[in-house]
Amino acid sequence: MQTVLIVDDSRLQRRIVSALLSKWGLDVYEAASGAEALDICKRVDPDLIVSDWMMPEMNGLTFCQKFRDLPRDSYGYFILLTSKGEKDDIALGLDAGADDFLTKPVNAAELRARILAGDRIVGMQKELSEKNRLVQSTLCELQKLYDSLDSDLLEAKKLQQSLVSERYRDFGNARVSLLLQSSGHVGGDLVGVFPIDENQVGLYSIDVSGHGISSALMTARLAGYLSATSLDQNVALVLNKNGTYSARPPAETVADLNRMFLNEIETEHYFTLLLAHVDLGRGIVTMSQAGHPYPSVQRVNGRVELVGTGGLPVGLIDGATYEEFEVKLEPGDRLFIHSDGVDECASPDGTLLGHGGVKKGLISLKDMHGMAFIEAFIWNLSNHAKKDEFEDDVSAVLLEFTETAILA
Repeated sequence: MQTVLIVDDSRLQRRIVSALLSKWGLDVYEAASGAEALDICKRVDPDLIVSDWMMPEMNGLTFCQKFRDLPRDSYGYFILLTSKGEKDDIALGLDAGADDFLTKPVNAAELRARILAGDRIVGMQKELSEKNRLVQSTLCELQKLYDSLDSDLLEAKKLQQSLVSERYRDFGNARVSLLLQSSGHVGGDLVGVFPIDENQVGLYSIDVSGHGISSALMTARLAGYLSATSLDQNVALVLNKNGTYSARPPAETVADLNRMFLNEIETEHYFTLLLAHVDLGRGIVTMSQAGHPYPSVQRVNGRVELVGTGGLPVGLIDGATYEEFEVKLEPGDRLFIHSDGVDECASPDGTLLGHGGVKKGLISLKDMHGMAFIEAFIWNLSNHAKKDEFEDDVSAVLLEFTETAILA
């Protein structure tokens, strides 16, 4: 404590107290009234105020209240000088903002003890203010880092969404519509379609374990393994001698991805996968299921059936084998492949959508097609969850054979 302001309408009383404080090495200011004291406080910002209670025009209580209303960077310790000793009077002083009381005439030893007590409190307050300043400064720096990270994540989301550059493809006999919606900025789901030859296309739906940046990075790498633009890097295809490509059996491709994932990529992640090869001419879809939810087939009459063989996720067990199964789609039939973010979408009371909810949604939207169906399905899902943001990534592939398709 360095600066003390003495406020008393008695010049003699001010001099007595001032002499004691100056002797103790404190910087002392004097004021004969509350109004004068307020003017000094606006210029000096004292650490300690010793003010008489009974003063003309503005008494010590009113001055204390006005002092507390002044904007200050640090705390000012306030001692009221009084001859009053009643409990009600002390309560009034505390309500006005006083910290301590000292009876008149002032005893030097008692005054010094009260000043030392005030000095400890002011010192702790200054230390606390400095710590708060450091905390605030650190929070500001963290906010800047968060804003920078948030901006980077928004760009990452745009890049991840660009992995699904075409959400709708028309192949003549069939149409493919894609859905990809992350629960956060970026996620671990990925869907896609790639050409095999003029009569065949490949479809995939991937769900990497976990959420966030590491899962998103893994989906980006997997997108390269099933690339639609760099077919020479697509592990689901085989290059023929004449320069064309043929499809590898889906189960063989999934097993190869499992080996690569375990032996070549150091990660704690694994992923589920549904890989499909579609014969556009015959309407035959050959699939391999690796821990992914069972796909649904909806016939032209609206009836829905689940298909699949289950299987282990990719990246869990070395040497895992995978099965294949086929589905024959007739004109007007469609295949719906989705991640577990769909059937595990929970309502506010915790009820999961489940296979039954997916089936009900397909039936209710049987007359809707393409991206209109996708948008309506998402709307239904949001209505089930009672919110627009989902707890898990949501993705889906809709393959529809046109009702005018002529299949072999």
